[in-house]
Amino acid sequence: MNLRVIRVVKWCLISIFMLIIIGFMAGVGLFIHYAKDAPKLEESKLQSKPSSVIYDKDGQVLVDLGIEKRELADTKDIPLELVDAVTSIEDHRFFQHRGVDPIRIISSVIHNTQNDSMQGGSTLTQQLIKLSFFSTKAKDATIKRKAQEAWMAVNLERQNTKEEIITYYINKTYLGNGFYGMLTAAKSYFGKDLKSLDLAQIALLAGMPQAPNSYDPYAHPKAAKERRDMVLRAMYRYKKISKKQMGQAIAEPITEGLQPPPTTKAVPSYLDNYVKQVILEVEKKTGLDVNKAGLKIYTPLDNAAQQRLWDIFNTDQYVNFPDDLFQVASTVVDVNSGAVVAQLGGRKQPTDVTFGLNQAVETNRDWGSTMKPPTDYAPAFEYGVYKSTGDIISDTWYVYPDGTNTPVYDWDKLYQGNITVRKAVWGSRNIPAVKTLASVGLDKSQAFLETLGIKYPNMQYSNAISSNNNGQGSGWGASSEKMAAAYAAFSAGGIYTKPYYVNKIIDAEGKETNMKPERTRAMKASTAYVMTDILKGVITNGTMTNGIIPGLNQAGKTGTSNYDDTQYDQAMENIDGPYDGSSLAPDENFVGYTPHYSMAVWSGYDNRMTPVWGSKLYLALDVYREMMTYLASTTDNADWTMPEGVQKVGNELTISN
Repeated sequence: MNLRVIRVVKWCLISIFMLIIIGFMAGVGLFIHYAKDAPKLEESKLQSKPSSVIYDKDGQVLVDLGIEKRELADTKDIPLELVDAVTSIEDHRFFQHRGVDPIRIISSVIHNTQNDSMQGGSTLTQQLIKLSFFSTKAKDATIKRKAQEAWMAVNLERQNTKEEIITYYINKTYLGNGFYGMLTAAKSYFGKDLKSLDLAQIALLAGMPQAPNSYDPYAHPKAAKERRDMVLRAMYRYKKISKKQMGQAIAEPITEGLQPPPTTKAVPSYLDNYVKQVILEVEKKTGLDVNKAGLKIYTPLDNAAQQRLWDIFNTDQYVNFPDDLFQVASTVVDVNSGAVVAQLGGRKQPTDVTFGLNQAVETNRDWGSTMKPPTDYAPAFEYGVYKSTGDIISDTWYVYPDGTNTPVYDWDKLYQGNITVRKAVWGSRNIPAVKTLASVGLDKSQAFLETLGIKYPNMQYSNAISSNNNGQGSGWGASSEKMAAAYAAFSAGGIYTKPYYVNKIIDAEGKETNMKPERTRAMKASTAYVMTDILKGVITNGTMTNGIIPGLNQAGKTGTSNYDDTQYDQAMENIDGPYDGSSLAPDENFVGYTPHYSMAVWSGYDNRMTPVWGSKLYLALDVYREMMTYLASTTDNADWTMPEGVQKVGNELTISN
């Protein structure tokens, strides 16, 4: 090898070495930068918190999310077998490392590059830090968080013994069905304390924290047994048990000693949907795990109204529902605050399910003509397309202005010629609605709707009479929650509030956080008043006369969705009983309001191809009438005040500003 080649090799090696050193130093520097902002290592956060409690608008306890479901174990009461099981499956070098385990990290990297399954490199101490100080959501597992987690784990090992750390972990973990801590789980699943469990039962508990819902022995016995047996094999691999002990424990049925599942729900059925939204809102806005944070959560829920809504949905005392499969979902909003005061996402819901489907917040059904006021007519008055409720619009043959040459039809397939805007809304005429949207413009209408919390990924002219869209998820389109809030803005003089379920929270340290969203102006007071005046007439002169509540000032709009030509025949086949020739609809809706409350109701079947027809078309309105009658009994019968910029001439209103 000549001298020149030697020099090149030498300099390459030096360069590589220097790059390694620079990379290492940069990594150390970045670690130090992240670590300096790590949370303070507080002993109180390592200890299990009291349960979170949810209160109603009057400060009365609604739900104690942890009542009788958290019992702490003392170190002396934790059997060695449980320690061996936990460390074998989670961190077999727990008693050798000092918070962070380089060997475990390298091993996990090698495993993850050679296998499809992922293996974590976090020690048990790091897991405890994560459970105590950080969000457990996968999206929050950033490099910064991992660095802080590692730094805090090292410091925790300096100030606490291994026995204290594993005791914290055993008391901190969640094991499904609302059970926190392994002592609580042992008593709930097996009716025993920790020292009385057999080896197989210990292994089940030790394996559950990584995915407690997936390893639930009630709901997923096969997966639970596979995870339990994995723990047992790990214990054998690390010489914590003999091969004979492993075999005997693996042979034990997963149901051995398992107590019957809890017969009572921690959350009463009538509160299930509402409490689910409370928890989601707190976790979304704060990043805190409600089940672990020991919060006091104050809500605007009207408990009596919520109970009444439940009774209307689930008894025969108020509304004559045709069968148990017929569904209703509804949200009630306080007009003056924007708060959700009552909500139910279905009727005849399973009593053994906690936090099930809440159709009240889903946007997968069509709200039909209830979309006309916020999509077409309100922006038309807002942007000066119409100045008077008496302005004339032509209800004659028309095609969608999107280039498809698709005709627009009214519900009765007839034309009324020149009619006023007021009568177009009263009669729920489709052609005037689409023409109005065309005059406003898609961009302006879409922007207007967004001020009311209703969004579309790409708005179409068909949205003049429908909430259907191609967006994925509940962020797009309409729901009872969104519609109640949008119509509340009409009642509140144009002021919109994003619907909310939490007034404030007080954390375990006593810090109070206000959760109410800011109220914003979505439209001029004149626009809101004119729309309310028109919608008053829908009740007395339009499509919802059976919604009249004597003496009550109210306004609202019906909405019926449609089957297309390819679906109609299938829907006809699903008719139950003699057909009366009435319309067939997948969805029937109503949104109505008073000066105090706004309420949106969806009705239909879970199976969209089971049609709503005949008397079923009035059930959404019946639900509204019964609930609003109750709410009206708790308030005065106020009326809306005409704002400046609105003049009445005869029977019509004119906007002058």
